[in-house]
Amino acid sequence: MLPKLLGLLAVAYVLSPIDLIPDFIPIIGYVDDLILVPILVWTAKRMLPVDVLADSRRRAEAWTLAGRNGPRIRWGIALILAVWIAAGFGLWWWLRSV
Repeated sequence: MLPKLLGLLAVAYVLSPIDLIPDFIPIIGYVDDLILVPILVWTAKRMLPVDVLADSRRRAEAWTLAGRNGPRIRWGIALILAVWIAAGFGLWWWLRSV
């Protein structure tokens, strides 16, 4: 349970607009991202049970040897594109009214 929580925390931190040190501060703003996220991912990986990690590696190897590309989630791509299009339209609408 804790490795999943750390993994989710790492993903949430990467996607969150809130950082420990804001990114607009030159150089230092990105240092927390470069240090904190790998530490969270490494810690989550170290906490995984050995059999779970071995099974995951075996399944990934079988997937690769089968010649398949990585999994694709088409609705996820569509959702991200829709959000970007909506954000662009909203920005255009706001700039037009100013």
